[in-house]
Amino acid sequence: MKANPLQQLAALGQSVWLDYIHRDLFASGQLRRLIEQDALSGMTSNPAIFEKAIDKGHAYDEQIDRLARAGKSVNEIYEAITQDDVRDAADALRGVYDRTRGGDGYVSLEVNPHLARDTGGTIAEGRRLWAALGRPNAYIKVPGTVEGLGAIRQLISEGINVNVTLLFSLPRYDEVMDAYLSGLEQRAAAGGALETISSVASFFVSRIDALVDPMLAEHVAGPHGSAAAAARGEVAIACARLAYEMHRHRFAQERFRHLAARGARVQRVLWASTSTKNPSYSDVKYVEALLGPNTIDTMPLETLEAYRDHGSPQLRLGHGLDEARRLFERLPDLGIDIDAVTRRLEQEGVEKFNKPFDTLLQRIGQRAAATTAAAATHSPPS
Repeated sequence: MKANPLQQLAALGQSVWLDYIHRDLFASGQLRRLIEQDALSGMTSNPAIFEKAIDKGHAYDEQIDRLARAGKSVNEIYEAITQDDVRDAADALRGVYDRTRGGDGYVSLEVNPHLARDTGGTIAEGRRLWAALGRPNAYIKVPGTVEGLGAIRQLISEGINVNVTLLFSLPRYDEVMDAYLSGLEQRAAAGGALETISSVASFFVSRIDALVDPMLAEHVAGPHGSAAAAARGEVAIACARLAYEMHRHRFAQERFRHLAARGARVQRVLWASTSTKNPSYSDVKYVEALLGPNTIDTMPLETLEAYRDHGSPQLRLGHGLDEARRLFERLPDLGIDIDAVTRRLEQEGVEKFNKPFDTLLQRIGQRAAATTAAAATHSPPS
């Protein structure tokens, strides 16, 4: 029997997480099978994922109707749904969390995406959600914006697990690692325990190529045409390799070793946006390229199933570092301002969560209004 490539990823030191949540996963037993058969060891969610989940089928209708009849607001209904799903997923993964002594088995819930530019609001929301979930194997997802840095630092200092999301820029990633370490230092200075705190930094990958590739295509006919052609589909992977090198260097320094002696954990790199956006590329292109020890790959269900079917696991992440550096040095000649690219991706990323969040609340509101109206006339909603 062919070895399961997903299990091989885990054997090589990379955690397999699912970038998807839906309560049908629990009811059908699919989540249990993914954990037992595919070495699944974590899950991530975001407003776009919940918008698709609630829009798909009728799994959430009964809860929406019940809460609407109880007079709950649209936002209260949204929070009840998302928190219930995250708690159920965390409970399903609790065995992984216990077996790995807190190394894996986590599920993420994002703060309101409209707070991406609000440090104080993010801190308050992070505290509230953490208390509401009541699970040690939960992460509060905080955008890696400038405003998010202070929230990351404060939440970590309070012992709240943080998944830093929407990372595209190498300089911003450096600031995120500093915020994590500063939070640990603040907690240590106050006499707090460090060994129970966990954090990951979610570096978004394929979205970089989705934006950069068309820019490179405009230069294929120019004086650097061959270099532009060779760079297509490679900038995101080069960026990830440089991020991983930064990670290894930062957590090998004395600053972290001092914290590790107090029980602190490394803030692991999580590769997000690993589905392939360009249909001319392999559907497992980014998973294959980013396999490295002590990292996480969170995949949409379709990508996870594709990798199970035809993945070819090898430790590739540490390879090609010199080539990655040279590619970044050449980007200006190829018409690519990588700083401008990552700023745009961050802004677009915030909007890509705001829009489905707003759409989801609107749909919940429509369903709730229909339920309330039906209750008034004693007829069930359609």
